[in-house]
Amino acid sequence: MEFLTVGAMHLPVRFLPLYHARVWGGRALGQVFPRALPGAEPIGESWEIVDRPEAQSVVRDGHLAGMTLRDALRLRCADWIGPDWPVTRPFPILVKWLDCRERLSLQVHPPVEVAPALKGEPKTENWFLAGAEGDAGLILGLRAGVTQRQFEEALRANSLEQCVHRSSVQLGDSVLVRSGTVHAIDAGCLMLEIQQNSDTTYRVYDWGRVGLDGKPRKLHVEESLRSILFDEPPPPIVRAADKPAVIADCAEFRIRRVPLKKGAQLAFIAGEQCRLLSVVRGQLHARGMDVAPFIAGDNALLPYAGAFNFEAAEDSLVLVTENFS
Repeated sequence: MEFLTVGAMHLPVRFLPLYHARVWGGRALGQVFPRALPGAEPIGESWEIVDRPEAQSVVRDGHLAGMTLRDALRLRCADWIGPDWPVTRPFPILVKWLDCRERLSLQVHPPVEVAPALKGEPKTENWFLAGAEGDAGLILGLRAGVTQRQFEEALRANSLEQCVHRSSVQLGDSVLVRSGTVHAIDAGCLMLEIQQNSDTTYRVYDWGRVGLDGKPRKLHVEESLRSILFDEPPPPIVRAADKPAVIADCAEFRIRRVPLKKGAQLAFIAGEQCRLLSVVRGQLHARGMDVAPFIAGDNALLPYAGAFNFEAAEDSLVLVTENFS
């Protein structure tokens, strides 16, 4: 697959995944998708698109293969993100696959009003359930009426579960989790996380678990208490449906759910905006482009300067992330 300009043609960009071992992870990413996972440790996260000092996506194919996203943007920023995007500004979205075999810690990301004082970054994120096993669920916010004092008392008594709001979820459900919402992902969830470019997470409670090194993981209780929005209700879950819909719309991004029947097409006009294409299920072909098919698990950057027309090779489901640039 080529990424340099060919006449007026700009082609999609895919990257090598960055895998992260997590105590709550598993090996499902290598079973659900045609991928070879490294080692034998439980893989909890695959960072698909990231532009951070400590983590860089690497272009997978073509003339720019082996180049980091940051270096590629120094060459292609105007074409890829748009003419008004400062070349030194990081790519604004981070895309991950999460394999949650066990419950994650109870955590929170700092709201924009609090983050600078804590030397952190706000992080609003969207979760899309690509797999849900057993009694899969999400912990989202607090139960009605729970005060900060009650929360702190339950934290000291190791009984926080009675304070949080848990919802059962199924394949295809989606939820927008804004900064300041206390949350956790329960066991049995395979999900695509599309988020602000941030890696600030404050862990307030870890259910008595130890890490891969056998030691309790670090908690950030003070930072968490300053970040949790105690008066905010739990975010609503967008339930699965086989029809197009906007499943997330916030200041940071918009995500559209797009089911495609075999033979259906999905087109984008050059010069509108940079977008991300995530294939949750099925397979797509880029019409008129000599590129490999886009298969389940793929996440691609669709450059601002490119025109694209995808055709579903089979019944498929994709997410389109936009309005971030």
